Amino acid sequence: MKTAFFCLLLTALSSAQAKDQLTLNDKGYLAMQGLNVTAFADIYPDGHQTGVTVIQHGSRVAANGDLRLEISPGQWSPVPVGGRQEVDKKANRITQTLSYPDPSKDRKGFNPIAYPDLKFTYKVSVTPLQGSQFKVTVDLDKPLPAEWIGKVGFNFELFPGELFGKAFLMDQRAGIFPRHPEGPMVEKAGEFIPAPLATGQRLTVAPDSDKQRLTIENRGPGTLELWDGRGNHNNGWYIVRSAVPAGATTNAIEWVITPNVIPGWRSEPVLQVSQVGYAPSQAKKLVIEQDALDTRADEVALYQLTDGGRRLVRKGRPAAWGKFLR
Repeated sequence: MKTAFFCLLLTALSSAQAKDQLTLNDKGYLAMQGLNVTAFADIYPDGHQTGVTVIQHGSRVAANGDLRLEISPGQWSPVPVGGRQEVDKKANRITQTLSYPDPSKDRKGFNPIAYPDLKFTYKVSVTPLQGSQFKVTVDLDKPLPAEWIGKVGFNFELFPGELFGKAFLMDQRAGIFPRHPEGPMVEKAGEFIPAPLATGQRLTVAPDSDKQRLTIENRGPGTLELWDGRGNHNNGWYIVRSAVPAGATTNAIEWVITPNVIPGWRSEPVLQVSQVGYAPSQAKKLVIEQDALDTRADEVALYQLTDGGRRLVRKGRPAAWGKFLR
């Protein structure tokens, strides 16, 4: 007979997260209630899971903030190799060192990647500012070769599924995130991609939604470009990008990002079960993920669906299980 267990699990909460100020916590990422910012907590750019990542009101709205060699890279495009990460509590800053190429992928492995003849090392730093603001800077160890100016840039990807039909403002010029990639097309590095949706210095994403509003300001010498990465790759996201300027090293890229945070926001409980199923005699465990500020353990009821409707199987209060990293 299968047995059902209820477990209560709370999201991680630091003292900083409970305040209205984004702060580097003891788990190595920036946090406040309603907002988390991670920096290279995972290095898997193929799956849009790396770089500077924003989790706003419980949703991962932006990720893959990193230097790339193309405007709209694909799954098998060159990616950097991760080096040392420094979490500096005193300076309130996270710094990740990376470099091109990645020797383990350069023309090696099951899906070898053909890296160009370009070698450089750089650092991406993330620093909280006031409120929900944080700064992203990129420092290069040496200027880029002339033939790579305009090609290498800092890409920051916006998850498209949450933005279809939403508005954006670029320097007060309005636009709409399209459901499908559209023309006109432009040629970049021998590949045709949709022309940028907008260019400027200040981009506001979803200005009409308190839950999704996010502003990106360019503080460096270049410009912001908003691209639709789905035009040449069916798994692409919207891409906010600034190219690395000629001769730049220190602060080659400098952005200030401000996600809006709803005061007092709390996440709804999430029910988690095994994604791979259960063996016939295996106990089924239900994990209830709650907001870290929601410490209640309300009674839970488990029902079986029958041809006569719902039938109560059991009910009870969940036991404490532990905490997530985030």
